[in-house]
Amino acid sequence: MDAFWTLPPVTRTIVAASLVTSIGVYSGLVPFAPLVFLPYRIFKFPPEIWRVITSFFITGPQLGILMDPYFLYQYGSQLETGSARFSDPGSFFVYIVFVGAVIMGLAGYVLGAFKFLDALIMAITYTFAQENANRMVTFFVITIQAKYLPYLLVLSTFVMGGTGAALHQATGLFAAHLYDFLTHIWPTYGGGRNLIKTPGFVRDWFAGSGVRPTPQTRGYGTSFAAPTEGRSTATSWTGSRGPGRRLGGD
Repeated sequence: MDAFWTLPPVTRTIVAASLVTSIGVYSGLVPFAPLVFLPYRIFKFPPEIWRVITSFFITGPQLGILMDPYFLYQYGSQLETGSARFSDPGSFFVYIVFVGAVIMGLAGYVLGAFKFLDALIMAITYTFAQENANRMVTFFVITIQAKYLPYLLVLSTFVMGGTGAALHQATGLFAAHLYDFLTHIWPTYGGGRNLIKTPGFVRDWFAGSGVRPTPQTRGYGTSFAAPTEGRSTATSWTGSRGPGRRLGGD
């Protein structure tokens, strides 16, 4: 437990929630339907507002129960502890909230998806790739620069899971790119200002509670065992995922 509490707080929370929720769902101990994103349920009375959060905690089945949280931890931890753009207290939390909201709007309302963890992992992977563009990673048996990894993940999901699954996953890529545009590209090259700032109460909470991790260089899993080469097997379980259509009414 001591080791658990030393992990980056935001990533730690999502990983733990994903493991507990998904094990409960796929073992039959927790019902699936009350946790997924169903807009007509969220806005009924009384509103089932928890679906906005729990829809990000359900992994893929089988190997996805372990692999989804693993890769979320792997890439999320790297960003939360080592990225300069998330050095302010609470900034990584704001990032997760922003990309989650965009994913929910696109994948949930437009495309009819009802769970979003795969898209969230894609968003984090894209941001990691932007931060480590020239880092070499292994995709199956091919060594590539990290900046190409998100696009190969979407392509492999398309091949293994079909158009729907690839589109749902790609909403995470779009969300992360939108965040990068609003916080970096537009202010730096467009002469604008950063449109996404960490609210004062969020910054104060993270700073006051002491949950902001100290940036440090770490290796998380086999992907980062060496400073110039990593391994990504994130697509090894995508074939078990379907496109994820919205459930019908009760």
